[in-house]
Amino acid sequence: MGVNSNRVEHFACPETNLIIPAELVAMPPLQIHKVCLPPEQSTFQKLKHRVSEIFFPDDPLYRFKNQTWFRKLILALQFLFPVFQWGSEYNVSLLRSDVISGLTIASLAIPQGISYAKLANLPPVVGLYSSFVPPLIYAILGSSRHLGVGPVSIASLVMGSMLSEVVSPGEEPILYLQLAFTATFFAGLFQTSLGLLRLGFIIDFLSKATLVGFMAGAAVIVSLQQLKGLLGIVHFTSKMQMIPVISSVLNQKDEWSWQTIVMGFGFLLFLLITRHISIRKPKLFWVSAAAPLTSVLLSTLLVFLLKSRAHGIQVIGHLPKGVNPPSLNMLYFSGPHLAVAIKTGIVTGILSLTEGIAVGRTFAALKNYQVDGNKEMMAIGIMNIAGSCSSCYVTTGSFSRSAVNYNAGAQTAVSNIVMASAVVVTLIFLTPLFYYTPNVILAAIIITAVIGLIDYQAAYKLWKVDKLDFMACLCAFLGVLFVSVPLGLAIAVGVSVFKILLHVTRPNTMVLGNIMGTQVYQNLIRYREASRVPSFLILAVESPIYFANSTYLQERILRWIREEEEWIKENNGSPLKCVILDMTAVTAIDTSGIDTICEIRKMLEQKSLKLVLANPVGSVTEKLDKSEILETFRLNGLYLSVGEAVAYISSLWKA
Repeated sequence: MGVNSNRVEHFACPETNLIIPAELVAMPPLQIHKVCLPPEQSTFQKLKHRVSEIFFPDDPLYRFKNQTWFRKLILALQFLFPVFQWGSEYNVSLLRSDVISGLTIASLAIPQGISYAKLANLPPVVGLYSSFVPPLIYAILGSSRHLGVGPVSIASLVMGSMLSEVVSPGEEPILYLQLAFTATFFAGLFQTSLGLLRLGFIIDFLSKATLVGFMAGAAVIVSLQQLKGLLGIVHFTSKMQMIPVISSVLNQKDEWSWQTIVMGFGFLLFLLITRHISIRKPKLFWVSAAAPLTSVLLSTLLVFLLKSRAHGIQVIGHLPKGVNPPSLNMLYFSGPHLAVAIKTGIVTGILSLTEGIAVGRTFAALKNYQVDGNKEMMAIGIMNIAGSCSSCYVTTGSFSRSAVNYNAGAQTAVSNIVMASAVVVTLIFLTPLFYYTPNVILAAIIITAVIGLIDYQAAYKLWKVDKLDFMACLCAFLGVLFVSVPLGLAIAVGVSVFKILLHVTRPNTMVLGNIMGTQVYQNLIRYREASRVPSFLILAVESPIYFANSTYLQERILRWIREEEEWIKENNGSPLKCVILDMTAVTAIDTSGIDTICEIRKMLEQKSLKLVLANPVGSVTEKLDKSEILETFRLNGLYLSVGEAVAYISSLWKA
C-alpha cells in the first residue's frame, strides 16, 4: 500500500487520504480519512474559551453586539432590572389578571407567613414582614413571571432547628431573633455572590434524588412537630428527630386538650379535602388557595365566641401593628454565635435558592419563556439582604404560592406587588384581628402545605431507574428523620458526591462488535446482531481518562484482553492481533491518562499485539501530540473511526 493513512495533520488537512479496493476487503470502497488536530490557539485563547464555557455558557452579552450606545444602555437596564423588559408593554388587561392572582395568593400568604414563622421559632408577625419587603424587591429584579415569593417550610424548619440547637428562642428571644436576621443576611450574601460570580453549578450538587428524600423527611418531621399544636401540648421537645418527637407526644398525654384536638383535626380534614378537590380539578384552584385564610377566620371567630369555654385552646395573642421595623442594628457580626449564624445562612441559602430556581423554571417551561438562573440568584440574594435589614427572615419562591399564582392567571411579577400590598394593609389595620387565632389552625395549615412535599411517585421512579439515586434519596430521608435536618442533608450530598466519584473512578468499558453489512460497531452484549471481528478486540471507554481512573482502566483493558484470548482458545477463533481503543466518548485526558496509554501499548507490544486509537476528540488528540505520544504509534496506529481502522488494517494483512 505504501501510503500513510493515519498521519496526524493540522486543521487544514485534506479530507480523504486513501481508498481501499473492494476486492481486498470484500466490501464497497472505503475512504480513509486523516485525524486532524484542532486549530492552533495560544494559551490565553484556550483559557478564555474554557472560562467562557464554565461561567458564561449562555453568552449573556450577545444582545449587546453591533448595537448603538443608547440601545446598549437600554439593554443594560433590561438586563439588570427585568422589570424594564415587560414594563414598557404593560397594560390594563395584564393588570386585571395580576390583581386577581395577587389577591388570591395573599389569602394564602398571610396564614402561611404566620405559620412558617412559628415553624422557625420566630414571632408570627415576622412571617408577615417577610411577605412584604422581599416580594417587592423580587418584582423589580426577578425574571420569573409566576414565582410567588415568601417564607417556605423547608428553610423555616432548617433555620429553626439549627439555631435552636445553640440558643433557646424561649429563654433568649432577642438573641435568637438577631441570629435569624444575621443568618438571613449571610444567606442573601451567599446567594448574591453565586449570581455575580456565576457559580450556580454549586447548587447542582443537590441532585433531584437528594431533594426528594430530604423534602420527604423534612415534611414528616414538620408534620410530627405540629402534633404539639394539634394536641394542645404546652411542654414539647425542641429536638427535630423522629424518636424524641414521638416520645414527647406520648409522655405529655396529661397536657392533651380535647377542645384543641376536635378543632385541629376538624380543620385539618377541611384543608385536606379542599386540597384534594383542587388537585383533582385544577380549575378549582381557588378552593385550596382560600381554604387557609377561611380556616383562620372561622377558627378565630369560633374561639372569640367561645373564649369563656375554650380555655384549653392556645391562641397567637398580640401582633404588633405597623410595617416592618428596621433591623440593621440587630445584625450579629461578632460574638460566640457568629459561626452558627453563617452556617445556618449558607445551608438555608442553598436550600431556598434551589427551591426558588426549580419552581421558577418549572412554571417558565409551562409558558415557554426562559428564567435566567444567575439573575434569579442575585434577585433572591438581594431580597434576602434587604429583608435581613427590615425584620424579615429567609424567603424564596414558594411552590404552593407559585402554583396558585400560575393557576390564578398571573401575567407578570406585579402579582407579587399586589400580594405585598394586601399584606401591608393587614399589617397596618388588621393584625389585632389575629389575637384569638388558635395555634392549632397554624399547625393544620403547615401539615396541609408540607404533605405535598412527600413525592412517593418520584421515589418509586428513582428505584426503577437508578438504584444509586434511590440510595441517595433514602439516605436523605432517613438522615433527616433519625439524625438531624442539616446532617441528613449532608449525608445525602455525600452520597451524591460518592456517586459522581464512582462514575469518574470506575468508568464504563465495553467490547464492540460489527453489525453485519454495515460500518456500525456496537456493544456485543447489548446488540445480538453484533459479532466479533476476527483477530480484533475493539474496546470503548465512556469517560475522560484522568489520574483517578487511569489505573483502573489499565487493569480493566488488560483483563478484557485476557478474557478475549480465553474466549478465542475455547472457540478455536482467529488469534488476536490488534486491539482498537474507541475514544469517541473520551472527552478529556490528563498526563496520567497519557502515561496509561503508553503503558498499555508497551504491554501489548510484549504480547505481539498492536494498539490502535480510533476517533480521539480534538483536545485529546492535541494533548497526545504535544506529549509526543503519537510518534510512538507511527504508521497505522490512529484512525478517524473504528470501521476505517478495521478495514485498512485488514487490507494490510491480506496484502
